[in-house]
Amino acid sequence: MEKPKISVAIIARDEADRIGGLLRSLGFADEIVVVDSGSTDGTQAICESFGARVVFNPWPGYVEQKQFALDATSHEWILSLDADEEVPDALAAEILRSIQQAGPNVAGISMPRLSRYLGRWIRHGGWYPDRKVRLVRRGRGRWQGVNPHDKLVADGDVIQLSQPFLHYVYRSISDQVVTMNRFSEIYAQQGASRRGWFVVAGVFHAIGKFLECYVWKFGFLDGIPGLIIAMNSAGYVFLKHAKRWERRLTEV
Repeated sequence: MEKPKISVAIIARDEADRIGGLLRSLGFADEIVVVDSGSTDGTQAICESFGARVVFNPWPGYVEQKQFALDATSHEWILSLDADEEVPDALAAEILRSIQQAGPNVAGISMPRLSRYLGRWIRHGGWYPDRKVRLVRRGRGRWQGVNPHDKLVADGDVIQLSQPFLHYVYRSISDQVVTMNRFSEIYAQQGASRRGWFVVAGVFHAIGKFLECYVWKFGFLDGIPGLIIAMNSAGYVFLKHAKRWERRLTEV
């Protein structure tokens, strides 16, 4: 039986410091497509040195860019990844076995994601197993969601794999704070709240988020990184509420 071919779809911008790890882990792939939205740090050259096809597309949003990358591939199965992720050999072998055995009713394949932050693999606080559909059959999957929270949805049955893919999530605490600020801005742009209680509600939601991450989902077992994750998660929740309220100041 002929082996089904796999394309890998990646979106990137200024990822020269870490995209090499991802590309080195993709030896099992038949095609690598990188959609770049305007890197100035040599990301494109690094990708081309690994045999990837680099396509430029101005940034339209997370959901739209990932769908653009998905559509730019050519093989039957498409694995969508971010520049800060990697595919270990054990997962690559499990992927190849699964698509070889997949019946026509199978539209997608999900796998757990294991994240590394502040020198530690994070296994609690809601960060693991963090299962994601990332592999879909051509024409049977589409990126959906509200930016910046995208989701790949398969139109049909989904197989669950046991081996995780790796996520080198933030470069530093500062990088996490920058990401929180950017994501909360995107959230705020989706509408404004004219009521002050919206900010007050954000306080209670933030407290609940901290308790969820650190206590109910055992984030304390991840040591100091687990505490930092819980605190920053709570801060992000509050920022979303506060910035949506703030927008009303520019709309009056």
